[in-house]
Amino acid sequence: MGEQKVSIAKDPRELQSFVRRLLNDVRALEHMLENDWFETGIVRIGAEQEMCLVHNKTYKPAKINTAVMKKMKRYKWLDTELAQFNLETNLSPHEFKGSALRKLEEENLGYLKKIRETVGKMDAKVVLTGILPTLQKFDMDLENLTPVPRYRGLMEAIHGELLGNAFEINLNGIDELHITHDSPMLEACNTSFQVHLQVSPANFVCLYNIAQALTGPVIAVSANSPLLFGKRLWHETRIALFQQSVDTRTSHQHLRERSPRVNFGNGWLQNSILEIYKEDIARFRVLMTADEKEDSWEKIKAGTTPKLKALQVHNSTVYRWNRPCYGISANGKPHLRIENRVIPAGPTILDSTANAAFWLGAMTGLHKHCKDVTKKLSWEDVRDNFFKASQYGIDSKFTWFKNKKYPAKDLVLKVLLPLAREGLQERKIDPADIDRYLGTIEERIDAHCTGARWQLRAFTDLKKTITNDEATAVVTACIIQNQEKEIPVHKWELPKPEDLREYVPAQLKVAEFMTTDLLTVQKEDLIDLVTEMMNWRKVRYMPVEDKKGNLVGLITSRTLLRHYSQKGRDGEATTSVEDVMINSPVCVSPKATIVEAMHMMRDRKIGCLPVVVGEEKELAGIITEMDFLRISARLIERLDG
Repeated sequence: MGEQKVSIAKDPRELQSFVRRLLNDVRALEHMLENDWFETGIVRIGAEQEMCLVHNKTYKPAKINTAVMKKMKRYKWLDTELAQFNLETNLSPHEFKGSALRKLEEENLGYLKKIRETVGKMDAKVVLTGILPTLQKFDMDLENLTPVPRYRGLMEAIHGELLGNAFEINLNGIDELHITHDSPMLEACNTSFQVHLQVSPANFVCLYNIAQALTGPVIAVSANSPLLFGKRLWHETRIALFQQSVDTRTSHQHLRERSPRVNFGNGWLQNSILEIYKEDIARFRVLMTADEKEDSWEKIKAGTTPKLKALQVHNSTVYRWNRPCYGISANGKPHLRIENRVIPAGPTILDSTANAAFWLGAMTGLHKHCKDVTKKLSWEDVRDNFFKASQYGIDSKFTWFKNKKYPAKDLVLKVLLPLAREGLQERKIDPADIDRYLGTIEERIDAHCTGARWQLRAFTDLKKTITNDEATAVVTACIIQNQEKEIPVHKWELPKPEDLREYVPAQLKVAEFMTTDLLTVQKEDLIDLVTEMMNWRKVRYMPVEDKKGNLVGLITSRTLLRHYSQKGRDGEATTSVEDVMINSPVCVSPKATIVEAMHMMRDRKIGCLPVVVGEEKELAGIITEMDFLRISARLIERLDG
């Protein structure tokens, strides 16, 4: 949300005044479109690069963006993002010809070098990836929101629209993630490389529809967001996570339809960019107002180009994956852009520029051969391609022209890359740059290795020998090492546990190493059943929970030994868990540190701590002496190595 001077409407009159300005902006835009006010005859490209900051030794989020901004305040291209561990750079617009793509890459590298130098002095590093692998749910607490009024206002405004009791995340991939959150802050998990293409009003409808059609294939070859909170989910988990993190809807018994603020759209664009703006105003309530009270219609009457502040503020709170943008060029003329928001950050600047080159070239090449993509593809197939690509990435299968089915890699290699090459040639992009960027995409497909596939393979292999927490740290460390060398992702080797030279678990939170895949019993269960379950699974501790998942007791191997020594193996057949369990077991919060948990277990002389949340003691996980033994063993191995 780039507009700085925004706020929540404090009373109905203020809201009504903003809505009046919003309607005036639509009227002004319509007038400018009808009377040819817009810049034509030139095409520019630009981009925004989002990134994460992590600590040098732990690879956990480094919440230092405001401190970085103070040290780099002279750089106008640098800005904060929603969470304190995020930053964003705004790259210069370049005319889409000649060395434009190379300039985009070099400028991005130059900015990143300056940021790396600054954060390096603060014991931190920069990571480019769609979702930071080491993130934990507690990193998304509102206390980690960047202290900027517009961010706080946006969180409050979205929360004010919530129909249910909490924001819900439900995702299934290799693993499953089903959680609730008390704010829209989960949006801050996502980082992207947003690419802008300036288009003329006459071509906007055609090119916007082409952008929609290309979304699935672009995601398939660029996916880089498969891990969230230690779970292997969609190849581009950002897509579902962004929608669900700010989704204010809730389940109902009736079939009324409501659109989420993050959406792909509801159909093809027919006649004008105005259709998008009008639909978004009609469907989504105003969340924020602009402090600057521009009268756009008065500016139109005076022959002056208006900024359309109200329209831009509202547009920034509705998140289309291909977003329409209005701007004013340096010459004072208004222009239109399409912003591609599906490309994730990373894996390297080269990879990101290659993704941009593929999209920009395919947009131009497809437009040259197809003036109306809606006659070649159904909207339903395009939408289906979008969700397939988000889930399965390069392993997807798409429907394309004439209802032909293509594996993603075949569609890109045989159909879209040739079109992209032709499109870049049409724009007179330097031949060496065309080969460099489209060659990167081609080699990535030949190797069948996107950032998402690399992370999934790496994490899955590492999980076999080390803890989830250490595995995500190893993955993150290797991402950084390869990024700093600018090695494209298809050439990355899979990491080994020893690739993490330093691992500092002392400040780990309980939530980061507890076991969450639990077997539990209830009070009325037979103690003999519990004994067999513990024997079958070779566990020494069994939490006892009620029907709502709240902890009510604990069975340990010691309590079982005491029970059978007193009554014998063939004692009362009706002995229940309630007769034997520890009624008030010592518990720990998921936000406690590993050191605090160790001290509790040592001081109380216990080998297990159930992890609970809230006054009702909802069972979230368990930690045992075996968890500490695994961590200690890895540390000893490192020292020995």
